[in-house]
Amino acid sequence: MKRPLRAIMAVGLVAAGSIVAVALGGTASADTQICEQYGSTVIQNRYVVQNNRWGTTAQQCINVTSTGFEITTQNGSNPTNGAPTAYPSVFFGCHYTNCSPGTNLPMQVSQISSATSSINYRYVSGAIYNASYDIWLDPSPKRDGVNQMEIMIWLNRQGSIQPIGSPVGNANIDGRNWEVWRGNNGGNNVISYLAPSAISSANLNLLAFINDTRNRGAITNSWYLTSIQAGFEPWQGGTGLAVTNFSAAVNGGGNNPPPTTTPPPSNPPPGSAACAVKYTANSWNNGFTADVQITNTGSSTINGWTLTYSLPSGQQVTNAWNATVSQSGSSVTARNVGHNGTIAPGGTASFGYQGTLSGAYSNPSSFTLNGTQCR
Repeated sequence: MKRPLRAIMAVGLVAAGSIVAVALGGTASADTQICEQYGSTVIQNRYVVQNNRWGTTAQQCINVTSTGFEITTQNGSNPTNGAPTAYPSVFFGCHYTNCSPGTNLPMQVSQISSATSSINYRYVSGAIYNASYDIWLDPSPKRDGVNQMEIMIWLNRQGSIQPIGSPVGNANIDGRNWEVWRGNNGGNNVISYLAPSAISSANLNLLAFINDTRNRGAITNSWYLTSIQAGFEPWQGGTGLAVTNFSAAVNGGGNNPPPTTTPPPSNPPPGSAACAVKYTANSWNNGFTADVQITNTGSSTINGWTLTYSLPSGQQVTNAWNATVSQSGSSVTARNVGHNGTIAPGGTASFGYQGTLSGAYSNPSSFTLNGTQCR
């Protein structure tokens, strides 16, 4: 699904009848109610709680406590195949120039030794929503505007909603199995980790999710972590949903090297690989995703691979994972990344990408691996 940017700087627009107990950036001591569209306040002199009603004109209010917040009014209603109404949340770091007190973010990924967070949610029935983390990263140490990479961790979802993009596999991270989705919302790339069942309380190693995103080729260690956010995306209803406790910490002084890259051979000898390629695509009006699986059907191990082929007219690759993919005209070149450069006899390596589409969709017709045509 497509959706506009949920993070928009507050511009002082207050709906008629809104109750705003504190100004932007104030500190909450007693419970504080915020109905202002982008109103926020500070708790524990460490975290920012924001109303962030970006996807509807209907009123939403939150009650902010010393440890979290509760949605007390949520009058918006959006169809489940579109964007949510809001992202009321608590965060550590910087969000559209609003930085939590004393934060050490942005911090370069290579310098992070640990990034952790704990949360307790209170759920309600009868509403359509997700309970999710947003972890934002960018090539520059941005404190304003939208970041280029969004990691979402869905701890719960209710109703017929789904992450942005399409599923690309599974990952075992932090002792749990997650379904991984990948896509773009029109403003930034998104990788989502979807829990198979609801989680109401968690202690998360967020650096493990960041590293998995890096290993998929979506970021590098030179990128910056800018904020850690947790809250709800309601589509319909949601009054009573609450974050009852939240904490987050990022420690520097790390040495977080990327995986060792196995480069492809500079001049691969003809006939050095026997291979088969399975190409699975999902297309829609103006875009598509493709998952590509390479099988080594030969008797020798492939150490480093380069797959070349031509995309039919009207297809353009926009972002890829598990391979370095470049396109010149219709010609596509995909090279392995560090963790999938070796393919044993009978083994496979996989990668995928998203692209734009103009006209009717069709698959590539032939593939060449290290100079040898695959079947």
